[in-house]
Amino acid sequence: MTLLINSERFKQDFDALAQIGATGDGGVDRPCWSPAHLEAQRWWLARAAEAGLETRTDPAGNCSAVLRSRGRLAGPSLLLGSHTDSVPKGGRFDGALGVLAALEAARTIQEAGLALPVDIEVIDFVDEEGTLVGLLGSKALAGTLTAEELKTPRGGRAALEAGLARAGVTEAGLLAARRDPATLAGYLELHIEQGPTLARNAVPIGIVQGIVGIRSFRLTYHGQANHAGTTPMDQRADAALGAAAFTLTARELVLRDFPGCTVNVGQMRFGPGAFNIIPGEAELALEFRAPEPQRLQDLEKVLLGLADVVGRQYGLTLAVEPLGGCLPAPMGARARAALTTAADSLALAHTPLFSGAGHDAMSLAPLTTAGMVFIPSRAGVSHAPLEFTEWEDCVNGANVLLRAALTLAERAD
Repeated sequence: MTLLINSERFKQDFDALAQIGATGDGGVDRPCWSPAHLEAQRWWLARAAEAGLETRTDPAGNCSAVLRSRGRLAGPSLLLGSHTDSVPKGGRFDGALGVLAALEAARTIQEAGLALPVDIEVIDFVDEEGTLVGLLGSKALAGTLTAEELKTPRGGRAALEAGLARAGVTEAGLLAARRDPATLAGYLELHIEQGPTLARNAVPIGIVQGIVGIRSFRLTYHGQANHAGTTPMDQRADAALGAAAFTLTARELVLRDFPGCTVNVGQMRFGPGAFNIIPGEAELALEFRAPEPQRLQDLEKVLLGLADVVGRQYGLTLAVEPLGGCLPAPMGARARAALTTAADSLALAHTPLFSGAGHDAMSLAPLTTAGMVFIPSRAGVSHAPLEFTEWEDCVNGANVLLRAALTLAERAD
């Protein structure tokens, strides 16, 4: 039997969800546990309940819809999902498409009367985007969320406390939401690529091999603040020069020596910060990413070494503050094989690639076989209202997800 999703119903759901938190320019604004995000969760649970799926919300605020296995009793769950929260003024496709494709896959399996050996659990993880903490719901489910992360969340304590209150979630609930890995049969996620590779090469399907590891640091150069008009150009300890030289050289170094890796200086602050004062201090927010643990370690060594060399070159001292990060997350072999087989069965060209962005699959990968399928993003644009994916590609991705889920479910340990 050739099983395919109902593309018309899938599109209706997509258009309906895109209206919740719509910004009027084609985008959405649904930060985690904002009124719009909570409305989106309620809408999604209602759609799942209408389909006859069992719905529930866990102590972390993750929403689930379950299609029971052939035994009709609670058994291992094959998770399919993504997230309905967005970045501020983000796009319609990021996360939402994956949650809706997972729901459509479960409905298609149910309507076909298939009795699988595992439960199919569609899940909408909270705070994937990091408005509050980042990967909050999936880390809670995996049991890797720490009390320290809740004390010093990236979005600030006030924002976290306000969100928890609106959602009716507690910190104790977040820390108690862990699922036993023995109850999981795998995790699959459909997502837009959020990069240009698939669109540029006209390939409809990407099979994710792994998700890059990330490390971030605050670098601070200290020089000598002085009069900008009276201090000779060759006698300055200008912290801004060190910051600029490091940023430019780091880019060239990564392009030359670390293909497939990225480096970014996302913030730069000069002090004292006046037109007529030579900067005595320059603070940089440094982040870099690599697909393998050793390359991530090598990249850290080289970039921090470069920062030190540049500082000495310009007569500056350097302070380095680690700000955290995560290790690369390889996708599971069984999940990758199931996705590859699914794409082949649909005669869809596909290519292996790494994800340069973080996803909930990172949290699940250490617990169970996890896999991701990517579809093209027009011009590689994401996290913006101009984010767009052709609907044919969305349907293709959803059908790959469906068929891979069937394969993985039937072959679950």
